[in-house]
Amino acid sequence: MNAALEIQSLNVAIDRIPILRDVCLEVPAGKMVGLIGRNGAGKTTLMRAIMGLMPVKAERLMSAGMDLQQLKPFQLARRGISYMPEDRRLIPSLTVEENILLPAWANSIREAKERLEWIYGLMPEVADFRDRRALQLSGGQQKLVALARALMPGHNLLLLDEPFEGVAPVLSQRLTEVIANLRKDGLSVILSESDDVHSAKLVDLVYRIERGVVTAR
Repeated sequence: MNAALEIQSLNVAIDRIPILRDVCLEVPAGKMVGLIGRNGAGKTTLMRAIMGLMPVKAERLMSAGMDLQQLKPFQLARRGISYMPEDRRLIPSLTVEENILLPAWANSIREAKERLEWIYGLMPEVADFRDRRALQLSGGQQKLVALARALMPGHNLLLLDEPFEGVAPVLSQRLTEVIANLRKDGLSVILSESDDVHSAKLVDLVYRIERGVVTAR
């Protein structure tokens, strides 16, 4: 079976300054992988590089047999690969449901109605405030909506960048429960954190990143 993600010798430089150096990483199909590193270590840069949001050079950057370097970012969404950014990036003036459905509208996802019902089943609290505008939500609630939006196209590989950052303990626990349930649906997940306080019991294996260098643990 093809791995959900295979990276060999991935490099990213900004203004000729190396940011990521010879990164090697693998996400087995159906597994959760932790990416642990301090702020500024390169976690977000790596996730954005995987999603094609910044220039990257790699010997191998594959997902389920697809060469991601040959695809545009919007084409990744159409292949079930999705990204939840640390800063949420919701559109404040849109309702919760409109924010969740944006990837479906942008990528003509035919099963959007079924995906939305599945997401609401996974996170009933999000269904409860579906008609509220995003700007009316707390930071923790916005994290739940950002995760819901990522799940709309992300049925194969999901990249979660610091999902617990800035979230109150009660909502952190709820996020942990929701992410744990994704395993049952066969999703492959990369979950980044500054430490492994929340992810230790969620992930199957851990990579650490420091100054743009990734090591396996």
